[in-house]
Formats: sequence, structure tokens, C-alpha cells
Amino acid sequence: MQKLKVLLLPIIEPPISSPWCDDVVSEVGDHHDLKVFDRNKPLAAQFGEIDVVIDHGGKVATREMMDAAVKARLWQILGTGFETFDLDYIRGRGIPVANCPGQFSSVPLAETAMMYMLMLAGHYRERLANFREGNMHVPVGRELDGAHLVVLGFGASGQELARRARAFGMKISGIDVRKIEQLTLDEIQPDFMGSPDDLDRLIATCDYLSLHLHVNDATRQTIDERRLGLMPQTACLINIARGELVDQEALFCALEAGRLGGAGLDVFTQEPPDRDHPVFRLPNVVVTPHTAGATNRTSRRRAQCAAENVNRVAKGLEPLYRVDQ
Repeated sequence: MQKLKVLLLPIIEPPISSPWCDDVVSEVGDHHDLKVFDRNKPLAAQFGEIDVVIDHGGKVATREMMDAAVKARLWQILGTGFETFDLDYIRGRGIPVANCPGQFSSVPLAETAMMYMLMLAGHYRERLANFREGNMHVPVGRELDGAHLVVLGFGASGQELARRARAFGMKISGIDVRKIEQLTLDEIQPDFMGSPDDLDRLIATCDYLSLHLHVNDATRQTIDERRLGLMPQTACLINIARGELVDQEALFCALEAGRLGGAGLDVFTQEPPDRDHPVFRLPNVVVTPHTAGATNRTSRRRAQCAAENVNRVAKGLEPLYRVDQ
């Protein structure tokens, strides 16, 4: 196998190395000549001879970097989403682009969505405040058993959530633009599996709506003011996918006005969001800082995915999971 020259682009603001960079170095560095990008050095000197760029994401890559990577045979995105990546431009440079698709982070995403539902059903923030103030025995929570969960996007993370929700006795409705394999449906056994045409009808009876979509022109603001208005007043929105899937202003207005039962949010239209916004002080809103998929095992799996593609390029094989075609 040919030894390739590999350049790793870490997150710059804020700088993050562990475990994401450390795992890539561990998986790739023993077999190839790997260097970490230094923003203080000229681009041409760092990109000019590179065979593969491993890009952590977070809007690090620039057109100037792509122009400088004149010998690159693969641009490997370490994450799943690539909506902020300049894909059209790099296509013009003739550089193949691959990502690490949903199955590499699906378990922690599903676990976070499940955590949100448990916290919201149990009125966790209100109970914690009452404990600190010495107010015992209130509030009364809700049970997930029998609650209706709509999973919008029945890919890897949506399926993992459905498996966990099934164990809690929830009624599960799945929606996807694709036809899901029958073996998967037989295993998970959703109560209903439909298409986007069924969305309005399903969310009108849901207790929880969980989003598991990529962002593109067709999915941006899928959950808008009109659809938020269709949801029952007691229903909760779960978003561990992308902030742009939701009309955030409409969501915040609905939450502040009490027209929605609650929300569990890991992603936002602008990141970081305005943490002083009143909605984040509501007892029925739980938030995390875009960390739903961030676990040690996700980092290792993505590093292994990237390493496999580097090795495939070194052997003259087509990289897996291309997104530029």
C-alpha cells in the first residue's frame, strides 16, 4: 500500500484536539505521513503536495485551501453534515469529497433524543428547581409509555431512536423520502411508516416530534410556523440534527406563548446562539451545545472511517461515502 501525505484540518475556533484529532492521528498516522494544519504557515507549503485532506468541519475549509491542494485525491469530511462546505466549488477543482455518514454517530444522537424526551416528560428542570428550593412532591410528570413519537427522517439515527423508544412502550410513526428496507421495518416494527405527505397528519396527534434530516433546499425550515401550529399544545419538539430544519423564531415564539409543550435542542440556526434569550430560561426547554453526537466512540468510528478511505485511495480504490457525485 502506498504511503500518502495527509493533512488534518482541526476545528480552529475554539481549538479542539481531543479526542477528534488524537483519534485521526492514531488511526492514520501509523500508516501514512500525517501532518496537522498550522494556520500560521503558508497554504501552498502545507497543501501543495497533499494526497488527502481530512477536514473536521466547522467551516474550516476555504476556497484558497482547495486551490492550494493541487494534488489532492480526496477531501474527507470527518462529520456527517456538509451544508456549510463549498461543495460546488471543490467539484470544479475535480477533488472527490466523502463524509462519515450517519451510522457513525447514530447511537449517541438517538440516546440524546431519548434523554430529552425523558427530561421533558419528567419536568426535570422544574423538579430540580423545586428540590433546590425545598418544594417536595411536585410537579407530576408524564409517562413515555403509550406516547406518540414521530420520527422525521428514518435513517441511521432515526432508526436507533425508534429502537430505544420501542423499549419504552412508545407508539412510533416514521417518515422518510426513501423506501425503508423491509428487514429493518420487521425488526423495529414502527406502528406506521410513511412519506413527507403524511407529516401534517401525524404531527397533529404527536406527543414528540424528533428531527433526523440533513439540511438542503428541500428540508430547510421543514418545521415552520404553520406546522408548529398543527402540533398539540402539549407536544414537544426534539432537534438533534440541524438548526436550519426549524423556523427558530417561530419555535421560540410558540414556546414563550405556551403553544408548545417543550423542546429539546442541541442545534440552532446560529451557533453559538444568544444564551441570554428568554426561551432558554423556560422550564420546558432543555438544551445542549451541539454535542449530541460527540462521544469518544463516535470520534473513534469516524477516525476509522476516514482511515479506511485514506487506505482505499492509497490502493487505487474508489473512496466510500462520496457526496460530490
